[in-house]
Amino acid sequence: MADIAKRAGVSRQALYLHFPNRAELLVATARYLDEVHAIGTEFDAHVMGQAGTERLTGFVNTWGNYIPKVYGVGKALMAMKDTDEEARAAWDDRMGAVRGLCEVTVQSLAEHGALSEDLDENTAADLLWTLTSVRNWEQWTQECGWTHAQFLEHLNRAARRLIVGA
Repeated sequence: MADIAKRAGVSRQALYLHFPNRAELLVATARYLDEVHAIGTEFDAHVMGQAGTERLTGFVNTWGNYIPKVYGVGKALMAMKDTDEEARAAWDDRMGAVRGLCEVTVQSLAEHGALSEDLDENTAADLLWTLTSVRNWEQWTQECGWTHAQFLEHLNRAARRLIVGA
């Protein structure tokens, strides 16, 4: 917190007036990125306004395009979360939001008869959440060298086959 305060040009005490701990600062940083990149508007336009398989495609594309924008903060949280309870809380907050979007996406598939017969909604949401994880994006683009377009193409195909069965 001292380093952050120094870099921001404020006292540590001033920083603590706004953010009582690092977890709240990290959550605020992640939510600020959400605001800057208008992710709520993007989800409203490309996910929430869709139904069934269109919602699945909208979710995969919108979240898939957002991951590179927040990867720096995400990577920092992932690196710290196993040893830092506040980083864990911040990570859990943001990933909980993504898990919620997976749930509403899967619910829409189920309501429109598009959810694979082999899956219940909770399992399908878990699969979608895991498939679209920041770690998978990192593995495919950073480790495997996929382009972003390849990532989205294969992610959409995998999600459709796994969750819809088509």
